[in-house]
Amino acid sequence: MLTLYSAPRTCALASHIALEQAGAHYEVVRLDFRANAQREPDYLAINPKGRVPALVTERGVITETPAILTFIAQSHPQARLAPLDDAFAFAQVQAFASFLCATVHPAHAHGVRGYRWADDPAAIEEMKRKAPQVMSDCFDLIERDMLAGPWVMGEAYSFCDPYLFTIAGWLEGHRLDIARWPKTADHFDRMSENPAVRRVLASHTAPV
Repeated sequence: MLTLYSAPRTCALASHIALEQAGAHYEVVRLDFRANAQREPDYLAINPKGRVPALVTERGVITETPAILTFIAQSHPQARLAPLDDAFAFAQVQAFASFLCATVHPAHAHGVRGYRWADDPAAIEEMKRKAPQVMSDCFDLIERDMLAGPWVMGEAYSFCDPYLFTIAGWLEGHRLDIARWPKTADHFDRMSENPAVRRVLASHTAPV
């Protein structure tokens, strides 16, 4: 059995949805970030980074969302979460996931966790002020050049879709209206109606 370490309102949601979509045999352990559970010795022994997600497999632990999503897709090929038989298309899927991980997620984090990059309160406030603009720029690019529609990669659903859904869900926290990006909003609504997504979201509303 796979074990996913997760926490509410984090990027681990994407991996949770992918596991559910793939029909994987898994369990979820939710960490209470309010109690700083991600820094407890027991968890640091699993993931020394002190972050989520972390996926425990029979061969060891996988961290970082793009790596976990790729593992789920490759270990559950029947779910067709990635174009595994097309090297170029598979690279495109990985490029999109990498953009979300390396560019969009840090843009969000600068707004809500500026203390990771600065100690000066003024610098932290400036990052918080700037974050919505950077997020807007990222979603302008996604809307214009990356989201083919109806799914991220076009007609075929992939692990990019739960990942974009997860990140798009953070826009409201930056006081950004997703309706500014019609294709992204349509994608978010479509994902919200996905049975696997609905099951996962229902589990996330349960008490930690």
